[in-house]
Amino acid sequence: MTGCGRGECAQDGFKLTVEISSVNRKQAEIALGLPRDLEPLEPRMRDEINRHVSRGRLNVRVALQAATGRAKGTARFDLDVAKAYGREFTRLAKALKLSDAVTLDLVARAPGVMLTAEPELDAEALWPVVEKALKQALAGLVKMREREGSHLKKDLQSRIKTIRKAVTAVADHAPESQRRYREQLIERIKAAGLNLPVDDERLLKEVVLFADRSDISEEMTRLQSHFQQFEDCAKSTEPVGRTLDFLTQEMNREVNTIGSKANDAAISREVVMMKTELEKFREQVQNVE
Repeated sequence: MTGCGRGECAQDGFKLTVEISSVNRKQAEIALGLPRDLEPLEPRMRDEINRHVSRGRLNVRVALQAATGRAKGTARFDLDVAKAYGREFTRLAKALKLSDAVTLDLVARAPGVMLTAEPELDAEALWPVVEKALKQALAGLVKMREREGSHLKKDLQSRIKTIRKAVTAVADHAPESQRRYREQLIERIKAAGLNLPVDDERLLKEVVLFADRSDISEEMTRLQSHFQQFEDCAKSTEPVGRTLDFLTQEMNREVNTIGSKANDAAISREVVMMKTELEKFREQVQNVE
């Protein structure tokens, strides 16, 4: 499911921003970009994200800024190194008979004269700030995904309704298919010049065998069970994407079996329609949390 969220928090002279965006993905995948000083917090951030999101590719960006006026680092000069450079520059100037004086700028630019140090941050001390901003961003993300989920739910319910109508139509056609087969079999026997009574044991046995091979009652019962499981998923507040994946596969299996057993044009048309709707259903399920 798609969505985005943003959170901010400031504390102890620092401002931290968390931005999260998600796109559809069958499994959960988190790409987390952290400042180097906050890298020790990555496992805790992943745990927090996984508590809210179970599916999709998430891009998480964390920015840390020092407040205006806060010292970002320290600098000092190494006097011993500077003196050594000064003596060497003076000796070099005399050796080359140069009149230019050794300047402060020249010595200060020499390697190792100026020493700088960035202030070290305590990642653990900043966790409350990170956690607050992260939860704000996740709340915004989840809200957007819930809105999308509401639309997906209506679409999936509409497709299941269409498939259920087709299943009802198949159930209505099934007895007619067996009756038609019996009539066609009798007509072929008559056309072949065979004089068999309609209650002949061999004829009845063939009709029974056809009825057994074309019996779709078990598949119809399982389909009704899958429809009920879908309704249960639609009412659930837990992630159901993977469950719906499984239900889609099982419904498709039953519909394919009905199609292979049916020896009736009307049933075949309904099967084609059901398979078309199931394919659209499957595509939409990939977007469900």
